[in-house]
Amino acid sequence: GGKRVRPALTILSTYAVGGDGARYNSIRMATVMEFLHTATLVHDDIIDKADTRRKRPTVNALYGNETAVLMGDWLYMSAFETSLAERSLPVLDILTSVTRKMTEGEILQLTLLGEADISEAQYFDVLKRKTAYLFSASCEIGSILGGATEKQQTALRDYGLYLGTAFQLIDDLLDFTSSEEALGKAVGADLLGGKVTLPLIYLLDTEPSAREMVETVLREGKYGSVKPQDLLDAIERSGALEQARTRANEYAESACTALENLPDSDYCESLRALPTYILNRDR
Repeated sequence: GGKRVRPALTILSTYAVGGDGARYNSIRMATVMEFLHTATLVHDDIIDKADTRRKRPTVNALYGNETAVLMGDWLYMSAFETSLAERSLPVLDILTSVTRKMTEGEILQLTLLGEADISEAQYFDVLKRKTAYLFSASCEIGSILGGATEKQQTALRDYGLYLGTAFQLIDDLLDFTSSEEALGKAVGADLLGGKVTLPLIYLLDTEPSAREMVETVLREGKYGSVKPQDLLDAIERSGALEQARTRANEYAESACTALENLPDSDYCESLRALPTYILNRDR
């Protein structure tokens, strides 16, 4: 299961610069990007002590943490082993850099778990490392496979970074606005896991009185003394959701602007359509 956005970006980026996204090496590298993403999910579920993902048992729930750690490691190593067939130092440089950034993002997030006092800058630093840089790498590697010019490669690298940022911002919004049925997890689950996301950062900036609610949920690790609806009402009342959505819109617009250096094609149009799809998704 899953959206498979990252491999789609690799293939579309190859086509968008005039390459052949159906070639074996393009499909192979698209697979590598999904391997890397899946590896992070397996390890994230261990750290988050998650029992389910998309309504299915996680690897750690089924087989234990030891097996799950090894499974995540196997996916990472398989990704790099597969990418070696490309015999491309630029591609390997991008992969090693993005893997390091993703690991740093996870470590940074661990240091912030359970903390209510998180700045917007800290939030975006973790977001980009954990999510946006892999989007960026997917696009940039696709452009290299397609024989992009330096300007086109930069354009697609920037496009992926902006798109990935918008993607995660919407994810964090859906945590409060979507249904448990659509998400496959409890609404407000991020806060239960100790994570303070952008809507809550904006809420605490505009309504300091809401701090007690947020800190209570962080301390208890459940919605007991504080009801989820009370927190959602406070977020909506403060305008924090709209403020966070505005930021997502800004990044989506920046993603479209980054594509101006690419030649017009059906593939470029698909890339231009993705930010709108991401902004309007409900899961």
